[in-house]
Amino acid sequence: MTDAAAPTDGVARTTPFDHAERRIWSGKAEAYAATYARLCAYPATALLDAAEVGPGARVLDVGCGSGTVSAAAVARGASVYAADADPGMVAATRRAVPGATAQIARLPELPYANDTFDAVVGNFVLNHVGRPLAALAELRRITRPGGRVAVTIWRSPGAPGQTLIGRAAQAVGLTRPAWLPALAPEDDFPRTPEGLAALLEAAGLFGAECAEVAWEHRCDPDTWWAGAERGIGAIGQVLNSGGAEGRAAARRAYDDLCAEFHTPEGLLVLPHRALLATGAA
Repeated sequence: MTDAAAPTDGVARTTPFDHAERRIWSGKAEAYAATYARLCAYPATALLDAAEVGPGARVLDVGCGSGTVSAAAVARGASVYAADADPGMVAATRRAVPGATAQIARLPELPYANDTFDAVVGNFVLNHVGRPLAALAELRRITRPGGRVAVTIWRSPGAPGQTLIGRAAQAVGLTRPAWLPALAPEDDFPRTPEGLAALLEAAGLFGAECAEVAWEHRCDPDTWWAGAERGIGAIGQVLNSGGAEGRAAARRAYDDLCAEFHTPEGLLVLPHRALLATGAA
């Protein structure tokens, strides 16, 4: 499965956003597994259901992270392949899911032939690519006719739990570092059910549907803070942009804001919203 089609449209596949994402996530597999992996695992069952993953299905989990979706697909009896741009994530998936074939691969150019998979799933991976439309077109390319592509992204604007650390950073004047680019306007799209469904349709997927998924993530305050403090995601870059002094100030603001979400047991109950979309190749 290495005879992938080469790009012929002359469009640059890798953007400054892609380069920044690889810098952000390099070496973060362990920190991610210890902090945000459980949050991102929530839609896994619904994602596999949307892709109609069952026994014997040939499935690709793209952006596999620590292997949560791959493990769930293996448990369904599927033949599972996994891919991630970060070597640490691939290694984590290999350790956690010995039944999956995991390799380093980067959207939007994957090393698989046309029509290879019965289903392709991407749990929050579109948040981390510079050309989401090209990425979806690539997922369609490697999915057999009639096979399913299913993806999740974070809803925007985010739910209160998603914005908690960002509010603390903003309260003390921390801002996005200059080296960290946003998605180019021509590559962005509305993070709404209508916006994501339209993107799937533009990528050539048929019968595109998208729904909102909402849940409350329970976590202790130190663990929730630790993910960003250890530099995970764009919020991790914002939080660390002010050095130790800026982090300390933001932590004080964070501790105050946590009162909005505390349970009597001292846990946080953090509302989150994501989008789950699916379409047929």
